[in-house]
Amino acid sequence: MKEREHKAADMFKCTVRERAMFEAGIKMGTIYHQFVGMPVDQTSVDILERSIEKSVVVQPYVEDVEVHIDGSHFRPKTDEYSYVSLTGNMLDVRLVIRIENIRVVAEMRYDKDLKYPLMYISDVRDLD
Repeated sequence: MKEREHKAADMFKCTVRERAMFEAGIKMGTIYHQFVGMPVDQTSVDILERSIEKSVVVQPYVEDVEVHIDGSHFRPKTDEYSYVSLTGNMLDVRLVIRIENIRVVAEMRYDKDLKYPLMYISDVRDLD
């Protein structure tokens, strides 16, 4: 373990499993709170999806991230005002965190029954 990682790990008074789930939550909160409100339309959706992915994957412990934005909320471009702001119900995210031998998969999906963009842990595995 590198010196910086060892120093950071010493600050966590929890298991590696708990820390991996914590890291997943931090990343999901970052995606939601930094990008909701961004202007988006059909011409920029792909760029915004890739930008979110690239901004998250550089953070510690991120093994993989996939972002999809539901384009059904877009309206046809008819004038300069024909765009929408990104909302939580448009985000579909899958994030994989790995710390040591623990892999956590976290997801964000709009739940129609809850009427809420739910962030949740969908899988936790010990890779040993």
